[in-house]
Amino acid sequence: MITLRRADDRGRARFGWLDSHHSFSFGQYYDPEQMGWGPLRVINDDRVMPGAGFSTHGHSNMEIISYVLEGALQHRDSTGSGSVIRPGEVQLMSAGRGIMHSEYNPSATEEVHFLQIWIEPERRGTEPGYQQRAFPADELVGRLRLIASPDGRHGSLTMKQDALLYAGLLDGGEVVEHTLAPGRRAYVHLARGELTLNGQQMRAGDGAKIAEEARLVFAEGKDAEFLLFDLP
Repeated sequence: MITLRRADDRGRARFGWLDSHHSFSFGQYYDPEQMGWGPLRVINDDRVMPGAGFSTHGHSNMEIISYVLEGALQHRDSTGSGSVIRPGEVQLMSAGRGIMHSEYNPSATEEVHFLQIWIEPERRGTEPGYQQRAFPADELVGRLRLIASPDGRHGSLTMKQDALLYAGLLDGGEVVEHTLAPGRRAYVHLARGELTLNGQQMRAGDGAKIAEEARLVFAEGKDAEFLLFDLP
């Protein structure tokens, strides 16, 4: 079963410097039917104005992934880590027993557009950690590139949950397939462009909850960039 949720049905928060669409309940947006999907708890589609951002704040017991689509995102945290994340780079911060961090747009002229993703870990109270890795576009074209996994296989980031996160770029006649193991569920977020998922049309910002499906087929892409979460 595939349940589509259209981009315009998401929650939205606007604060002048931030325009954010929420796939699941977050902050002041609450929908009891949209509390996450398995351990996937948050997908926020954020646009931050030049020179603005999230001041220092705390997190705990969450795997937090930042996926930049356009612009650049500056990160600093209480482990001493700090970097700028750009398109093609993915950051995974394991908040563990507690971490403080800030995120802001370092550009004076360009907006930053990124996805903030939260996944609940299998165990609480672990050591905080930080990872960042580049995934060149040619590794995503016409395929699913594993970017996060519980064991860091195939050069992916290591998350503290039995989940697999893939990214893909699809355009034209390319077809990509993925098989779900029995008992697994999935979620698809289309970051931009258009594609079909098992024949159903998706457009930028759409999401899909997937259960009791053995095979996923992505096709008819038009400048599509998408994320696939393979979940327990």
